[in-house]
Amino acid sequence: MVYFEKSQPAPDCLELEKAKANGDYKCTEVLERIKNDFKNKCYICEYKEPVTINVEHFRPHKGDKNLKFDWKNLFWSCSHCNNTKLDNYQTILNCTDSSHEVEKKLKYIFNPFPYEKVQIIELDNSNETLLTKDLLLDVFNGTTKLKTIESANLRNKLLEEIMNFQRLLCEYFRDTNTQDDREYFLIKIRGHIHRGSNFTSFKRWIILENEKLKNEFEKHFD
Repeated sequence: MVYFEKSQPAPDCLELEKAKANGDYKCTEVLERIKNDFKNKCYICEYKEPVTINVEHFRPHKGDKNLKFDWKNLFWSCSHCNNTKLDNYQTILNCTDSSHEVEKKLKYIFNPFPYEKVQIIELDNSNETLLTKDLLLDVFNGTTKLKTIESANLRNKLLEEIMNFQRLLCEYFRDTNTQDDREYFLIKIRGHIHRGSNFTSFKRWIILENEKLKNEFEKHFD
């Protein structure tokens, strides 16, 4: 997960819909704002421009109308992650709360080879961190037979993205590069490590685990 700042104030349509007997929290302004706030990527798996999109309740509302229409409780997720999370993970790290420091709580590891599984390592032992780790492992490695197939498809997308990122890193350090070449590859790399990119956390941990890469690129984390 990476940090996302929710825009303020809450969309006006939420209060209007809340006042209705059968109001819809997925009103037009909510969809536009939340898509922009989360950079149009699932906040859990970090897959950008997911084909299936849910406006998820971070905390299950279970009939609580205040939670149902609470702007702070509405998150952008893909259906795979939302259906994996359901009500099973109610106290995970909140990526819109800067005090949770989500980018410092978990290490993401994925070896870029076919049929590899994702590894998530907790960097503290808080309940929120441990539950978030478990959720991410379920999302990327599967639970039920159907979810395991979905997870494998997701990892294939991750594999493709990481291989492209590694190629750019290798190209950047070629000793035949001109200054213009380096600047070109740096622009591409910065796009990959931007919080709005696909699978940002995995790419940033590739940078953080290598001293040379860290010295070169960590300063470009947005």
